[in-house]
Amino acid sequence: MRIATWNVNSIRSRIDRVEAFLERHDIDVLALQETKAREDQLPLMGLQARGYDVAAVGYSQWNGVAIVSRVGLEDVTVGFPDMPEFDGSAEARAIGALVGTNGEGGGIRIWSLYVPNGRKVDDPHYHYKLDWLARLRTVAATWADQPVALVGDWNIAPTDVDVYDIAAFAKDTHVTPPERAAFQAILDAGYTDVARQYTSEPGTYTYWDYYRQRFERNRGMRIDFVLGSPSLAERVTSAFVDREERAGQGASDHAPVVVELAD
Repeated sequence: MRIATWNVNSIRSRIDRVEAFLERHDIDVLALQETKAREDQLPLMGLQARGYDVAAVGYSQWNGVAIVSRVGLEDVTVGFPDMPEFDGSAEARAIGALVGTNGEGGGIRIWSLYVPNGRKVDDPHYHYKLDWLARLRTVAATWADQPVALVGDWNIAPTDVDVYDIAAFAKDTHVTPPERAAFQAILDAGYTDVARQYTSEPGTYTYWDYYRQRFERNRGMRIDFVLGSPSLAERVTSAFVDREERAGQGASDHAPVVVELAD
């Protein structure tokens, strides 16, 4: 089974690229983030014609997450237990589903996660981000004995090699010790960054800002991850970042991460 995660930065703007990506890499399950659409706004006809089912949540033109699967899509859950809100409003940042069953049982639980950005260290959104991650860690620890994949845009570069120049981020979010500690806490709860060993080359990133030709100069960050529970991680046989998907006119500012699982 081949799974992928991709911050698509508006599915309505990039549905043609999504459909082409699914076919080009023979993807079974795709977790999407920043879809920027309500469920009734999703362009589903092409996906359904290709044999994919879609579970999604979105409340406005911001945030939004989805799971696209051609190998079963059952037991859909919107948000994890006690997921924090921001400023009294729920945000569409997590959706989970059982995939890989095709109605025959088994399968894996996949979560498409769009971790809050944090904005600035002195912003309330930064504290919301840390609270959100702390709650995710608590519930994720209870899932670790099952085949679970926590995938998505984590908005954290967990090590210095995950940014093109750590000095350039000295005063920014994404690299602060509390954020990195929150990411490590989820690893300590039993999860593994399953793509890392297959994508360890220096300068391997998943996000490049549109600003100042960051992609062309490879001034990026690695902030999109597939974290697997032990029984999921042991099934991983390969992984890659589809860097070419970031190239070209109309691309998202993120590249997809693809992981191959043994049956």
